[in-house]
Order: sequence, then C-alpha cells, then structure tokens
Amino acid sequence: MAAKSDGGGGGPAVLLESPEDGGERRAAGAAPPARRYRLRDGCWVFCALLVCFADGASDLWLAAHYYVRGQRWWFGLTLLFVLLPSLVVQMLSLRWFVYDFAASTKDSGTGTKDSGPRGCCRLCVWLLQGLIHLLQLGQVWRYLRTLYLGLQSRWQAEHRRRHYYWRMMFESADISMLRLLEAFLKSAPQLVLQLSIMVQQKSIEPLQGLSASASLVSLAWMIASYQKVLRDSREDKMPMSYKGAVVQILWHLFTIAARAIAFALFASVFQLYFGIFIVTHWCIMTFWIIQGETDFCMSKWEEIIYNMVVGIIYIFCWFNVKEGRSRYRMCIYYIITLSENAALTILWFLYYDRETISDFDALILVCVVSSSFALGIFFMFIYYCLLHPNGPIFRHRNVGCIFRQEPPPVPGSPTDAVTSPPRSLPRTTGGEREGAPGERDSCVPVFQVRPRTLPAAAARAPRTERPVIRIDLPRKKYPAWDAHFIDRRLRKTILALEYASPITPTLQYRTPGAPQELLEYETTV
Repeated sequence: MAAKSDGGGGGPAVLLESPEDGGERRAAGAAPPARRYRLRDGCWVFCALLVCFADGASDLWLAAHYYVRGQRWWFGLTLLFVLLPSLVVQMLSLRWFVYDFAASTKDSGTGTKDSGPRGCCRLCVWLLQGLIHLLQLGQVWRYLRTLYLGLQSRWQAEHRRRHYYWRMMFESADISMLRLLEAFLKSAPQLVLQLSIMVQQKSIEPLQGLSASASLVSLAWMIASYQKVLRDSREDKMPMSYKGAVVQILWHLFTIAARAIAFALFASVFQLYFGIFIVTHWCIMTFWIIQGETDFCMSKWEEIIYNMVVGIIYIFCWFNVKEGRSRYRMCIYYIITLSENAALTILWFLYYDRETISDFDALILVCVVSSSFALGIFFMFIYYCLLHPNGPIFRHRNVGCIFRQEPPPVPGSPTDAVTSPPRSLPRTTGGEREGAPGERDSCVPVFQVRPRTLPAAAARAPRTERPVIRIDLPRKKYPAWDAHFIDRRLRKTILALEYASPITPTLQYRTPGAPQELLEYETTV
C-alpha cells in the first residue's frame, strides 16, 4: 500500500510496506516513539500553561497600570511588545490549523460539499478556532489539546494509544515552536524594557517586578522545554530527564538575567548606541548561523527566516543549531557574551547619572550582573557534567568534565573494529612496497582475518512482524526536527497510514550513498 503526500508535485513519497509484501521487517531508520505518556508529563505541560498565562496576563496588567497612571509612552511600548508578537504567532498557529483541518476533511471525503449535521459541525469548529485565535488564545488551546491527547494515550487500547501518542507528540512540537518564537519576540524585549524603566525610575514597582520575572521565567522555561520535546521526539537521542530540564532552566534563567540587566543599564544611558549594538550583534550572529549551513526547514526561504529568528535568540542566550560537538561553539559564544556584558556594564558605570544613583547602588548592580552570569555558567556545568542525557562528561583523566564518558566495551567485542568504511585507501609506492630486509616481518599486518564470532550482547535481534513506513527523504540530523514533525503533509499521511494499519508501523528514512559507499570500499580493498 502506497500513499503520496498531496502538497504538490514535489512532495516526498511515503510507502507503507507490510512484512507479507516482501518489505524489510526491521527498519534501520526512525521508529515511532516507544515512550509512554506519564502523569509527570501532564504536570510539566500544565506548568508550561501556567507560565504562558502568567507571562501574558502580567504584561497586560502592567500596560493597564501605565495607562491609568497617565504614562502613555510606557503603556504604548508595553502593549506593542505584547500584541505584535502575539499576532504573528496566532497567525502562524491559525495557518497550521487551517491546513490540518482542511486536509483531514478532504481525506474524509467531505471536502466537496457540506450538508447536514457534519457540515454544521465543521462550521462550528471553524468559528470556534477563529474566536480562539482572535482572542489570542491559540497557545492555550494547544496546551489543553496536548494534555487531552496525552491522557487519551494512557486510557485507550494499545493501537489507539499509539495513535494518540503520535498526535500528542505532533501537538507538543507545534506548541514548542510557537512558544519559543513568542518568547523571544515578546518576553525578551519586554524584559529589557521593564528593566530599563526600573533603572530610570530608580525604583521597582510590584507589577514591574512581576512582569519582568514572568518574562524571564518564560524565556528560560521555553528554551529547556523546547530541547526536552525535541529530544523526546527523536528515538536516536536519549530523553532529557526532568532534573536536567530544571537545571537547564536555572542555567538559562541566570545567564539571560545577567544579559538583560546589562542591556537595561546600557540602554538607560545610551539609547541610540544600544539600538546600534543590538542590530550589529544580530547581524553577526545571523551570519554565523547561516555560515554553519543549518538544515531545519523544508525550503531555502524558510531556512533563512529560521536563521534570522535564531539570530534573535542569540542576542540573549545560547541555542544549538548544528550537529556535532558544540562545546567549542558554545565557548566562543559565551566568551563573546561575557565580553559584551562586561563592556556594557563598565560603560554604564562610567557614565551613569551620579545624582540619581549612588555609587553603592551602582556597585550592587555590577555585582548582580557578574554573579548572575557566574551562576548561570555554574548550572551549565552541572547540567553537562551530571545531568546530560548522554551521561556524565568524564572521559579523560586530566581534563575534567569536558569530554563525555564512553560506555564500557562489551566483553569479547573487538575494540578496533571498523565502524564506518573509509571512502578510499592510500596506495603504496614501489619503495614503500620493497622496504628494508626483515622490515616486512616486523610490521604489524595491515589486514587481519579474525574468526567471525559475535558476542551475545551484539547478536542480531529477531525480526519482528511490523510494517515499515518508508519516507523518500534523508533524515535530518539532530538538533533538527525530523521531517515528519515540520512537514505537515508527511504528518498527515503518516497519521492516516498509522491509523489504518492494525500494527504500529516503524518509520524509515532514505539513506542515500550507503550502497555506493560500501561498493567503493569493497572495490578498493
């Protein structure tokens, strides 16, 4: 049974192969999520909903407070940083809903003519979703839907449970992307704005502190939540524990707080230069990201827009966007961030108004910036050294917690086995081939024939009678989402095939180049 996504002629082919059809019974690519929904997952989503509500409600309350007190300038800026990002996110959320709902009704055969109760129900759904997004409650609806789908995946039968788990993971991916975009378009500017107002007014009002705290927690929470959902969606990565997520929240909480306070101090004295600094930093970081050749989106223009959004994130905190070891890039970023924080704070300390702020208060603010950044780096080391999903980072004896600890080798397994065949082998020259007398006997042979014995732990697993959904696309590398999470055509097709199959299928992406690489290796040897 084969199905092709209906998003145009260039859509990727999706093929469902059953074992009795002669397809492979063990997929080497992606597999459906093997983790079950737990009550702690629901509590995490509920806390994320509370953070989202507190962030938006505190900003609106503070804007109304500015309006009542006649501070129209602060009221306008506060309301602008609430409404404009929210409108962008709601439009994107509504666009996703329109595509998903239209595709589902088209597949059910009711897309040509609506009549009777079914057409009335569809009209009610359209009106309800339009009202929800008009009231800027699209994220709240998606959080509630994620909770519903997760609970259904616990209560339903086995096959239905897997279907609801798929839908819950798709909804979690959507809300994570939307909230991450909203956090850095709304919460980050709002945090800097309110801190600047506090510095200029030389006082902290309760509503200002509440709004700034909610924005800061929202930023830190969404970074950690995004990374957790991304890891949970990929079976090739270990899931992040909730202890690791909490420590990562503290890591980003303190580093973003130091960054935002340094921004607010500098902006309270040098408004024009602060704008120039932000634009320059964003351009440099965006160019750095583009130069890294990320592969997150399905088209070139979407990738450019994504890189520009990540450039905004890089104004405030670190965000990994490239496969491979990230410690060197992270060290470079935090060295740049530390230098910028120090330069901005020192410039403010040299030129601040000493008639309004005493030297003692200025020193306290400088100490707050430095200590907050140091605490953030401390929690970062705690996360990577103790709570990283891949395990502690102790491998070399004299280096400390820089390199990851390798798992102990399986007893009886060859330690120098070739895990990936080389592209080519160097050929020897005549002089190298002759060598000195007796030299050949003293050399270690290049090729050795070992008995083909497999340890018990490395024995091949028995094949299971499970269908395979083949996706004619190469799998994206972590930290990118899999294609079936960001391409809604693939998502729709996979859900339909998974629902129609009596057995939960596995996913298998295309692996281009593997047969050619193996053939070249064998020919060279």
